[in-house]
Amino acid sequence: MSTFKELGLNEDLLHAINDLGFETPSDVQAKAIPLLLEKESDLVALAQTGTGKTAAFGFPMLQKINVDSRTTQGLILSPTRELCLQITNELKLYGKYYKGLNVTAIYGGASITDQARQVKRGAQIIVATPGRMKDMISRNMVDISKIEYSVLDEADEMLNMGFYEDITEILSHTPNDKNTWLFSATMPKEVARIARDFMHDPIEITVGNKNESTNQVSHEYYLVNARDRYQALKRLADANPDIFSVIFCRTKRDTQKVAENLIEDGYSAGALHGDLSQNQRDLVMKSFRNKQIQMLVATDVAARGIDVDDITHVINYQLPDEIETYTHRSGRTGRAGKTGVSMVIVSKSEVRKIKSIERIIKKQFEKKEIPSGIEICEVQLMSLANKIHNTEINHEIDKYLDSINALFADADKDELIKKFFSVEFTRFFNYYQKTKDLNVSDSSRGSERESSSGNETRYFINVGRKDGYDWMKLKDFLKEVLELGRDDVFKVDVKDSFSFFNTEKENQEKVLAFFTDFKYNGRFVNVEVSEDRGRSRGGRSGGKRHDGGNRRRNDDRPRSERRSSGRRSDSGSRNDRRNSSYSESSGNRKDRRSSSESRPRRSDGKPLSDRPRRSRRRD
Repeated sequence: MSTFKELGLNEDLLHAINDLGFETPSDVQAKAIPLLLEKESDLVALAQTGTGKTAAFGFPMLQKINVDSRTTQGLILSPTRELCLQITNELKLYGKYYKGLNVTAIYGGASITDQARQVKRGAQIIVATPGRMKDMISRNMVDISKIEYSVLDEADEMLNMGFYEDITEILSHTPNDKNTWLFSATMPKEVARIARDFMHDPIEITVGNKNESTNQVSHEYYLVNARDRYQALKRLADANPDIFSVIFCRTKRDTQKVAENLIEDGYSAGALHGDLSQNQRDLVMKSFRNKQIQMLVATDVAARGIDVDDITHVINYQLPDEIETYTHRSGRTGRAGKTGVSMVIVSKSEVRKIKSIERIIKKQFEKKEIPSGIEICEVQLMSLANKIHNTEINHEIDKYLDSINALFADADKDELIKKFFSVEFTRFFNYYQKTKDLNVSDSSRGSERESSSGNETRYFINVGRKDGYDWMKLKDFLKEVLELGRDDVFKVDVKDSFSFFNTEKENQEKVLAFFTDFKYNGRFVNVEVSEDRGRSRGGRSGGKRHDGGNRRRNDDRPRSERRSSGRRSDSGSRNDRRNSSYSESSGNRKDRRSSSESRPRRSDGKPLSDRPRRSRRRD
């Protein structure tokens, strides 16, 4: 079907569609709308972000409800406040010719009494986040016992955010004979479970293949050392002067830090994450939509409400925990028929994730090089030249031409052009002329531990997989407690009962001081310097292990008891030096002791956290 009229929509909706400038329905709209209009059935629709899913369920719901009734007939659940408001605003635009239509948004961060008041005025459709909706049901502020249509939008993300129990509780207050329409970009087993538990013989439609990325987006990855991640981000931004992008980080803290660093370095940037108030988030999104912000740094959850069609680039500053989340990220660009680029900045230890993502999105990544300084200077120079060439002349300048011509009377054309462009070119040239090559070769297998540096310190820590850690969780734990940036902890290697990690040498004193008599969840967490620089896997460097290493692995007694039993090194002498080390290759651990009185603590017994922060390095 090539037109909205052929889909079976009524005149009021077609009039609104014409006002909005929509010409032809998207694939998901062409498949879903006729089904939902013709049949009273449940539906599972799988389609990528940016393919018009809101209209796919919004038009049928608006056409089917009774606007003359004040009873709530439709409920739409969405994962975030931003998405909730976006859906509400779009439904109001679609239904602008429905007299008496009341679409109400229910979400956290706003007055619950004001929202309850709007519902009581007769909200035929409620768009809600699960947490606030559950709260209002428990307070008897809303009645959904007579709804006819329920929509689970971005169902995979709601389940990833842990809303399964909330959704279950909310739907238990709805009629069994309602129609449920589930829309999702991916189809993990959790989404299949909710379809099985809450739907009756649903019709399934798929636009493209399940979890597959749209053809409008190209995928690139850049391989760098983890500690050079921020410098790589800046170069990618400088190499794309007209970039209008969303930059994804895994945590709220990293999101804020990256945005602050970009602003400090002169970029037009802003942060979007869950710690911002609703008013702050609205201001950031307004600035981004108006392109006052060129680089929006966001968490995955906060970015779900971004509905901007002309985003040129998505930059994965850090890969997500869940591989399926990459599909949502890349879907922020390449919308409304436009093309986009999804970039990933990875370290060697993360390259294997690229292959996993390729299998899911059924697209190949192109490995690209971080641009050199001179390449960036050339791009910026030509960008400036094109802007000047295309600039419309402001004739108000005419009255100053005589003075300007007199100033440059002795300059020929080439000299004048050189002087003019040197103003901008020199700034980039001076910045980049002595910078290093950030690219890392992926010819050797393994993680970053193969490229050890004398400026790094490798540590042993007595937690591992048995304590519930993998390399990513341990890295997050360390950077959180040590108040370091995520890229300041690297070469993390997790074993069953112990692990290793690296920091720059300048952080060694801070790390050792922090973990002196440090207790976590009732257990002492011990950190010691490792003599092995991380060149080998599995804690070996080719030589045989010393007996002391075997004895340590088989000794389950508490650390204090092992110390008091008088362990000896291979030479037979007692070793009680405080700043000694643990050898990753031999397993020979030497004790490090210090007085707990030397470490200041707060009144609640926890260590002080106002340790000096490391200064920020510049590219």
